[in-house]
Amino acid sequence: MGRGQELDLSSSGRDSKKGERVGGGGNVRFRSINSDLSLPLSQGLSCHLWDGDVLCLPGSLVSAPGPVLVPTRLQTELVLRCHEETDCDLCVRVAVHLAVHGYWEDPEDEEKFRRAADPELEEPRNASLQAHIVLSFQAYPTAHCVLLEVQVPAALVQPGQSVGSIVFDCFEAALGAEVQIWSYTQPRYQKELNLTQQLPDCRGLEVQDNIQSCWALPWLNVSADGEDVRLVLDVSEEQHFGLSLYWNQDQGPIKPWWHSNLTGPQTITLNHTDLVPCLCIQVWPLEPDSVRTSICPFREDPRAHRNLWRAARLQLLPSRGWRLDAPCSLPAEATLCWQALDGGPCLPLVPPLPRENVTVNKVLEFPLRKGHPNVCVQVSTWEKLQMQECLWADSLGPLKDDMLLVETRGPQDNGSLCALEPSGCTPLLSRASTRAARLGEQLLQDVQSGQCLQLWDSDLGALWACPMDKYIHQRWALVWLACLLLAAVLFLLLLLKMNPVKGWLRLLKENIRAGAASQSRAALLLYSADDASFERLVGALASALCQLPLRVAVDLWSRRDLSAQGALAWFHAQRRQTLQEGGVVVLLFSPGAVALCREWLQDATSAPRAHGPHDAFAASLSCVLPDFLQGRAPGRYVGAYFDKLLPADAVPTLFRSVPVFSLPSQLPDFLGILQGPAAPRSRRLAERAEQVSRALQPALDSCFRPPGALGTGRGMGPEAGVRT
Repeated sequence: MGRGQELDLSSSGRDSKKGERVGGGGNVRFRSINSDLSLPLSQGLSCHLWDGDVLCLPGSLVSAPGPVLVPTRLQTELVLRCHEETDCDLCVRVAVHLAVHGYWEDPEDEEKFRRAADPELEEPRNASLQAHIVLSFQAYPTAHCVLLEVQVPAALVQPGQSVGSIVFDCFEAALGAEVQIWSYTQPRYQKELNLTQQLPDCRGLEVQDNIQSCWALPWLNVSADGEDVRLVLDVSEEQHFGLSLYWNQDQGPIKPWWHSNLTGPQTITLNHTDLVPCLCIQVWPLEPDSVRTSICPFREDPRAHRNLWRAARLQLLPSRGWRLDAPCSLPAEATLCWQALDGGPCLPLVPPLPRENVTVNKVLEFPLRKGHPNVCVQVSTWEKLQMQECLWADSLGPLKDDMLLVETRGPQDNGSLCALEPSGCTPLLSRASTRAARLGEQLLQDVQSGQCLQLWDSDLGALWACPMDKYIHQRWALVWLACLLLAAVLFLLLLLKMNPVKGWLRLLKENIRAGAASQSRAALLLYSADDASFERLVGALASALCQLPLRVAVDLWSRRDLSAQGALAWFHAQRRQTLQEGGVVVLLFSPGAVALCREWLQDATSAPRAHGPHDAFAASLSCVLPDFLQGRAPGRYVGAYFDKLLPADAVPTLFRSVPVFSLPSQLPDFLGILQGPAAPRSRRLAERAEQVSRALQPALDSCFRPPGALGTGRGMGPEAGVRT
């Protein structure tokens, strides 16, 4: 037959060749490769193909008795095998390069071999080196093994030198298949050679017209639809085909995401928030042994890379383990850092601890001996910080006012200690004007007396976390004593004029209690934005709680931060801050909130439906539900619902492990829980509950007015302003 289309070899590390159409059955050809250009071609390799397939059993390694002929390199080429001009199949041509390995153990044996091949002898013997080469070809679901008997003349036998190559025409394979090729000798004198190659599908070939299986293939086009993506399948009408969306991960098998059997033609729209670099699309006709076409069009899409980092999560595992969960592989590095209580940047612990390459969805282990809430994980790509998480903050409590000491050990047991501070690592026994330098001797004594926690230890050094609370107490002890003396003097003076200042004392006491409450109690209000009237009701409740006073955080007042950070990131930051300050998270149940909770509880394995960009309640369920399921909710969470909007038995049973109050009928108890130990007495608490009830009444009434009577404005924060 004539020449066919040119195909580029796709396997890396091997030369590309031109493809051609070949006919007939498999046959063996050879090409001599030798530096001695004077040798005639008849003195080259000879080869014989054994009939039929052989068993693919490599066997055990054996020692070579002398020089042996072994395969050294595999090379592939894609060709077409055509029965007719338009009826071709894809075929893989394999070239096996051979060389002589090993040496003669007995010099006499080598001399006999050379004499037998000496052309100057009057009657030279036909001496040659013979080998049985096995070629194994596997492409699911088929496998073939062929046996090649190869001989090389003794004149070409030079240990360590290449003697040429043999070419097998050829192994048939399916379009888009992954093929694996092995080659070894029988008996086997060395480890078998292997090669893996991904064959192109119909989209990657320029000869679709010659392959009948490509004719009925559904063609897929990807186009933009605003910020979203449109998948247009160019399929004849009434043709049935399968469509699958999956995550093609570098490590491990692919992860199916969505699958459906459809009838063409079809147009499918993907939300831009669902795009990730490894999202691939596979389409095939619903016919027996049909060819499947896969494309991964979002590998270089900037939106997909941003979404991938938004979806990535750091997870703390038992026994000092952690994992980076993400739908796709990430070229990232992880480092540990130390986050001080007074804020500021997280100080990297590199050195002494090394950077570590991150493998997504694989359990990694911290090099630390013990955990600490101030130790955080930073994940970076190309020296750009992508995410930071203090994984021990939930299990070990909030950040501590500890000083991290870095011990460096020399070759002769002469070590030194320095304190990690924003300005650098300050030596303990120095004259610097930092807190660590002022307390250097005391910190050194704490390390020697075992009062510091050892986080890491090696031959090069160690890390110590030393508490600083006692030094702060000592510093302020005299100040508090002076304040107490001054307060006693003032109290004696006030006793002399009790009646005129009685009212002033009561006011002062209330202000002190209110100030303590505002400083020590925070509340994060979570709700489902069912409609505008319910948002106004939530805004009225949050504004009334701020007058108690309480420090209230609600997404209604933080829309700008929500848009910048995303609902899940905003909630996670607010929740962590609230719990670290000893506050409480309030779950405000409504019909919409109950529906979302049941959706998560009934099918926790499926991805939740899409929600609005400002819906913090829907985003927070992924963090709230584990707290309730693992018993961490009591003391951190409080539930509430409005009498006229939701029956008492509608709240899911899972959330009744914490107090759940009906509003406004149980307002006094609700306010008492929110204010905690600083709550006023029952009489004062009842007065505040009455104030909150009056503030809620107009918003409650608006929830039951006809739709035409409602205004169009949304609930606002205190002072009629939007908080950011």
